[in-house]
Amino acid sequence: MRSFDEVFENILSYIGEKVEKNELTAVAYNMWIRSMKPVRLDGTTAVLSVQSPFQQSIIEKNYSNLLKEAFLNVMGFETDIRIISEEQSDETDEQPIRDREELAKTFSNAEYDYTFETFIVGSSNAFAHAACVAVTRNRGGAYNPLFIHGPSGLGKTHLLTAIANEIKKNEPDVNIIYVTSEYFTNDLINAIREKETPAFRKKYRSADVLLIDDIQFLTGKESTQEEFFHTFNELHSQKKQIVITSDRPPKDIKTLEDRIRTRFEWGLIADIGAPDFETRVAITRRKADLLDLELSDDVVETIASRLKSNIRELEGCVKKLKACQHLVGTPPTMAQVQNIIREILSDEAPKTMTIDNMLAEVAATYGVTVDDIRSAKRSSQISAARKVAAYVIKEMTQLSLQNIGAELGGKNHSTVSFYIESIEDAMKEDNRIRETVEDVLKNIRGSKE
Repeated sequence: MRSFDEVFENILSYIGEKVEKNELTAVAYNMWIRSMKPVRLDGTTAVLSVQSPFQQSIIEKNYSNLLKEAFLNVMGFETDIRIISEEQSDETDEQPIRDREELAKTFSNAEYDYTFETFIVGSSNAFAHAACVAVTRNRGGAYNPLFIHGPSGLGKTHLLTAIANEIKKNEPDVNIIYVTSEYFTNDLINAIREKETPAFRKKYRSADVLLIDDIQFLTGKESTQEEFFHTFNELHSQKKQIVITSDRPPKDIKTLEDRIRTRFEWGLIADIGAPDFETRVAITRRKADLLDLELSDDVVETIASRLKSNIRELEGCVKKLKACQHLVGTPPTMAQVQNIIREILSDEAPKTMTIDNMLAEVAATYGVTVDDIRSAKRSSQISAARKVAAYVIKEMTQLSLQNIGAELGGKNHSTVSFYIESIEDAMKEDNRIRETVEDVLKNIRGSKE
């Protein structure tokens, strides 16, 4: 929890659930509970302000116990409630400002460079780590290209940055280019617009080391893939080092051109999996040490056993515990830990898939926008995306043709029927189209799991 404001938002959510369960009226909630403003947490005393002494007396008389219950469930410890009116309010007190500045300083002290020394090695990432180290010791001759893949939040960017830092430390004059595939795409678009394509090509093809993060986002962008293909060939022929990351292995990036995908398979493919329990414990302890936060073995093991998906969850939990300790002035309790873990897991829960989400996935695959799909534009790229969108919506929702047409900008049912039938026929005749559509459906279904 980064601040008392965030704590109080959780308090409001907790009490709001009482309204949904008919344990508190909506009128009472809106008139009295939501009228309060968070001021600060003095140890175990929550200071809240209201506009008038009248509101103060009503809340103190009727809702103190409810507020205490809410704070106990959210914070994990018993809290005294102090209500003050604006006439008494000391929100201008400099103490809260000093508290925030002190907490911010603590967090800034916990920042660290992405190097091999700060990367915690476990069984799930040892192979990828070793491959990256080997690349820095034998540029262009060890594993070229090196392709690292794994889900988000497991350390791919850390390793990519560590390669750049290690090479730069040992060979300061080496020309290292480190970009995301999105930046590469935008750089190309700007070069085309400014008629500076030769300069773009010279920039990337003169690199001694090319590091590209999230290569999967090149899918559906034909001009960008064309430029990347020739850049890759030029650098590889000169034995320049290329390192690429993705959220999936090359064979699963169906919408990437075959000639690019096969080149990724020329070198070494290394995967990073979710960290095992021991690695999660080590990461949690490392982050706590950086924040000067003492955590008991039970707390560390609880965090490591519950938060399994990625490293960002572990670091987020430790940061919230540090903020809690800063607000309260006491070591983190198991109740606080359990509450923060519930919040994180709730935040990480998949969101309900909507038509807009589906259209966004199709648009990203084909390198167009959702507005393009819903427009009357008839370029081959947009038309293809529009037909796939109709097919995907039908597959995922079973909406009527008329309703699908409305989602696609007001197309009539016969047009939508044509879209769907044409994609079905194309999928039977062309494996590449079938794989592209299946990839889109897989991504959409994966976001719901």
